[in-house]
Amino acid sequence: MGSFAMKSSRMFPHILTTTRARIILSFRFSTTPFLKMPSSDPEATNATGLKPNESKALKERSPQPHEEAVIKGIKEMYSCKPTESTYKIYTEDAVFHDPVGIAQGLNSIRAQFNGLAKLFPRADIPRFRILENPPAVPKSTILIDQDVSYFRDPNSSSPTKTVNSLLTLETNNSHQITRHTEEWDHKPSVTEMFVGQTPPKK
Repeated sequence: MGSFAMKSSRMFPHILTTTRARIILSFRFSTTPFLKMPSSDPEATNATGLKPNESKALKERSPQPHEEAVIKGIKEMYSCKPTESTYKIYTEDAVFHDPVGIAQGLNSIRAQFNGLAKLFPRADIPRFRILENPPAVPKSTILIDQDVSYFRDPNSSSPTKTVNSLLTLETNNSHQITRHTEEWDHKPSVTEMFVGQTPPKK
């Protein structure tokens, strides 16, 4: 990944957080130093090495005891209720990559999700499935298929937007996340966008 994207995640975490919220709300392009969007190619493979329909079809499994802390932290983050202890599931140099961009390092990841919680006072997770790993994915990697419903009004009876995503969580021997990849609708991210560019026509 380009060094510009890495620098942008460290220098302007608020921009990436705001852009993430805007895309969640409308799925429209927004001005940002660096932007990637989900691929429209049904044959493109995601972080599991599978096509979206294949990873969605993976069987659900129960979490292993050593995975429970990571699962708890991920649920806190995506329900917009992170605490300081939530981020202990990451290494200091962990990388978070989603369709909006890249957050390099624990501080950037914390800024992303703390900022998201300020923009969405409520988020529910109506669907959360831990998936069986395909043969090519190491056992140290946790795969999650989830739906997150975001609310701008915490008292609303219906969400502003519900987003399905595949989470690929690569962990080390201490069971901490070293790389966190989020792919909306299980689709890989493509098409780098920079400030001033016009989205490509489909």
